[in-house]
Amino acid sequence: MISLDPEQVSLDLLRQLWLGAEARLDEASRERIAISAEAVARIVAGGETVYGVNTGFGLLANTRIPDDRLAELQTNLILSHSCGLGEPTPRHIVRLMIVLKQLGLGRGHSGVRLAVIDALQALLDRDAMPVIPSQGSVGASGDLAPLAHLIAALMGHGRIDLAGETLPAPQALQRLGMSPLELGPKEGLALINGTQFSCALALDALFRAERVFAAAIAAGALSVDALKGSAKPFDPRISALRGQPGQVRVAAELARLLEGSEILASHGRCGRVQDPYSFRCQPQVMGASLDLLVNAARTLEIEAAAVTDNPIVFADEGSAISGGNFHAQPAAFAADMIAMAMCEVGSLSERRISVLVDPKMSGLPAFLTPDGGVNSGMMIPQVTAAALVAENRSMAFPASVDSIPTSAGQEDHVSMAPIAARKARAIVANVAGIVGIELIAAAQGIDYHAPLATGPSLQPIHARVREHSGHLTRDRYWADEMAAVQAAMLAGGIAGAWLG
Repeated sequence: MISLDPEQVSLDLLRQLWLGAEARLDEASRERIAISAEAVARIVAGGETVYGVNTGFGLLANTRIPDDRLAELQTNLILSHSCGLGEPTPRHIVRLMIVLKQLGLGRGHSGVRLAVIDALQALLDRDAMPVIPSQGSVGASGDLAPLAHLIAALMGHGRIDLAGETLPAPQALQRLGMSPLELGPKEGLALINGTQFSCALALDALFRAERVFAAAIAAGALSVDALKGSAKPFDPRISALRGQPGQVRVAAELARLLEGSEILASHGRCGRVQDPYSFRCQPQVMGASLDLLVNAARTLEIEAAAVTDNPIVFADEGSAISGGNFHAQPAAFAADMIAMAMCEVGSLSERRISVLVDPKMSGLPAFLTPDGGVNSGMMIPQVTAAALVAENRSMAFPASVDSIPTSAGQEDHVSMAPIAARKARAIVANVAGIVGIELIAAAQGIDYHAPLATGPSLQPIHARVREHSGHLTRDRYWADEMAAVQAAMLAGGIAGAWLG
C-alpha cells in the first residue's frame, strides 16, 4: 500500500498508480483536509457569500442560496452535470482518475470532509469503478460531466463496475456495504471542478507512448540493419554539434543497438553514400519527438497533484477565493504534444516499411517474400500502416487551440483537454500498429542476411517479434499476428519504456 503525499508526486509514482498499485492518502493529507472542511463550515456559519458554497453556478453565480437548501444545491449540481455520452472510460483510467482526485483534495484547499475521501478510497479498495462516459467535457470548468458521473455513483445514481460486473449504483453500493454519499456545502463543486479526467487520460497516453517509442527506436535500428544501412549518422559528434537533448539520446541508443552487428560489419566498405531520411534522420526526428514527450511528462507530473477545483479554500485565512485553476490548458497542450510527437514516430516508421518492401530501395526480395507473384508478402501490411498514418494525421490537429463558449458565455474559453487526450490515446494505439508492422518487416529483412546476425542488443528484439510472427515463407492470415505484436508493444513486452 503506497502512502500518498500530494507534495511528493513523481512520474515513477504515477506509473505505479497507472499500473494499479494500491494507495491511500497519508495522515498529513487527512489533517489538511479536515482543517479545510472546518474552514468551509465557519464560512457558512458566518453568512459570507462565497461562490459555489452558497451561490448558484456559472451564470447563476450571483444567486444567493438559503442555508436550508445548501445540501439540495450540491445534489442538484451533481445530477445536472451527469450528462456524458459515448463509450465508458476504461476502468484503469477511472481508477487513476480517482487517485488523482484524492491527490488534489489532499492538498487541503478544497473544503471537503474526510467522509468524501473515505468514500473514494472505498471504491479503490473494493475495485469498484463508476461507469463514466468518455464524452462531454471541454476541460473547463474542469472535467464537469466525467467527474459528476464519478460522484453520482457514490450518491446512488448511474452504474458501477464491480470487478468486471456492471450493476446499477444503488445495488452496487448495497453489495459494497456503503450508504449513498450525502454532500455538504461546496463538496459537489470541489469534486466536479478539476482536471483529473483529462490528466488521467493524458497520463495513460503518455505511459503507453513511452513503450511504443522504445519499440520504435528498436524497430528503426533493426530496419537499418535489414537495409544494410549506415550507422555513421548516429555518430555522437554529429548530435553533439546540434545539442538537442533528445537527438543526443536517440543517436546514442541507435548506435548501441547496432553495435556488434555482423550484418553492419559486412558492408562497411560498400559504395552506398546515404540512406533515406527515414533511416538517416532518426536521431533528429525521433529526438524531437522525445523532447516533446519529456516536456509533456513534466507538465502532467505537476498537474497530477495540483489543486484544480474552485473556489480554493485558504484555511489559515478563513477565506475562499474563486479563480481558474480548473482550466485544463496545461493538460491540453501536453496531450497535443504527445499526439504530435507520436504521429511523427508513426510516419517515420511507415516510410521505413515502404523502403524495406521496395526491392529497388532495399535490395531485398519484393515485399519481403521469397516467391513473389503467387505471394503478395508484406504488400498489404504496408498499406495498413499507410492507412493508420493517414488516420493519425487527421487526428493530429491540436484540440488545444479550439474553444467553444459554454454556460451562456460565462465560460467563454475552454481547453478541450479531454478531447486532446482521447485523440492522443488513439494515435498511440495506431502507432503501435505501424511500428509492429515495421518490426515484422525488419525481422524478415534480417532473416534474409543469415547466417550473418544482427547485433547482440537487437537479437532479443528479433526473438520477441518472432514469438508473435514467424518467418514468412508464403502468404498467410496477417491480422492476428499484427495485433499480437501491437498488443505486446502496448504492454511493454517489446522494448520496455524510454522516458526515464
